[in-house]
Amino acid sequence: MPADSPLYLSLADRLAGLAASGSLRPGARLPSVRALSEQHGVSISTAVQAYRTLEDRGVIEARPKSGFFVRRPRALPPVPATTRPPTRPVTVEVKGIADAVLDLVGEPGYISFGAAAGAPSLYANERIRRALARSAQRHVDSLGRYATSMGVPELRQAISRRAMNMGCGLDHRNVVVTNGCTESVTLCLRAVTQPGDVIAIESPTYFGFLRAMQALGLRAVEIPMEPRRGMSLEALELALDTQQIKAVVAVPTVSNPMGSVMPTASKKRLAELLEHRGVALIEDVICNELAPTEESRRAVRSFDRSGNVMLCGSFGKTLAPGLRGVGWVEAGRWSAEVASLKRSFTGGGSSVVEWAVAELLDHGGYDQGLRQLRRHFAEQVRTARQIIGGAFPNGTRVTDPSGGFVLWVELPRSVDAIELYRRCLAQGIIVVPGPLFTTSTRYRNCLRLNAGASWTPEREAALRLVGRLATEISLEA
Repeated sequence: MPADSPLYLSLADRLAGLAASGSLRPGARLPSVRALSEQHGVSISTAVQAYRTLEDRGVIEARPKSGFFVRRPRALPPVPATTRPPTRPVTVEVKGIADAVLDLVGEPGYISFGAAAGAPSLYANERIRRALARSAQRHVDSLGRYATSMGVPELRQAISRRAMNMGCGLDHRNVVVTNGCTESVTLCLRAVTQPGDVIAIESPTYFGFLRAMQALGLRAVEIPMEPRRGMSLEALELALDTQQIKAVVAVPTVSNPMGSVMPTASKKRLAELLEHRGVALIEDVICNELAPTEESRRAVRSFDRSGNVMLCGSFGKTLAPGLRGVGWVEAGRWSAEVASLKRSFTGGGSSVVEWAVAELLDHGGYDQGLRQLRRHFAEQVRTARQIIGGAFPNGTRVTDPSGGFVLWVELPRSVDAIELYRRCLAQGIIVVPGPLFTTSTRYRNCLRLNAGASWTPEREAALRLVGRLATEISLEA
């Protein structure tokens, strides 16, 4: 919980954590409002607000003339089944609604469950500001000259050191600093494909990948996803047998939008399968450090023995959303081609920012911040799943991600997610409809929801309103 959060929310979160851990058992009676205020040294009104917040979250219940009690856990919604995308390659055409969603990111007056980012208050903004100021002071002369297209050596070295946490030994001389992870993936696609080639992608997949593929004139074949274990390797192998696939784009660790983490044995098998076929893997590791355990953070690249895996990342999910423009790529045996493409299309970035990010990555506070983010996001996701279970239409399914903060919600088939998006927008709420995450007509009844921001009464009420609007659409069908 951020330091500037209201005291009642801090107290509510503390009690909710005790209930979630089992320290406060279901059915247990809680202290009276007066006793709670005395125990925690807060005012009566703060204690009342804390209990009201927990009631709203469904953690406790008030019984007339008896007091407050820990509620027995609600039945959480089930997890969606393995996806079933079409098996034929399709020309990529991203829906125009994607532009509208992106244009509204950060607009005042909206409660957004759209952009996949944590709340600004979760990040070490003051430490980042000081690092940027030091960098500008130490390297003021760099402001008067172009930056190297590869990125400053200090940042490339820091990236190589961080990659060891994913089991990868990278030569920093092959690391290229990019304008975000999407540029990294785009450069990799340019290096290994020609217009008209077929790329295998997860289904559903991040719509930013689809935008890049559309710009490059590529076709996509979608591979089924299991919500907990990620891409089906059996389905991928079948696609490789029947299609001329030039590359695979995947997020094996904390996928977007499903939050799945591929088991370690499957990551090893994926590396071996594609190496044997001579098919490049473009691996997005942007959220690996948000996975819950060291083993689950391991990248497919750690099993690569021939430079067949092209590794792409950035720091928008882990260091600060405002630094998402600092990405990187280590393209294996295509490193020279990717470096040449970077020089040709966008050149260098900001050396001042790159030196600051290098300092922040090597600072001990970065790992501490990651631990706090993992705990916070896990709590946020639990709360979101509880709200969805109580407020969304019967038959709703929602993922239980293995890290990160995005949820994939599968509504009853009678709910049109595009219509739900429009009704939510009219109420000042932003959601992302499922059709943006596919090249097909599937996922018409699905949403991606961001649970990264701190829960406030207004935000919780907004998510419940999304559920009510979905129920209205279902009843009208």
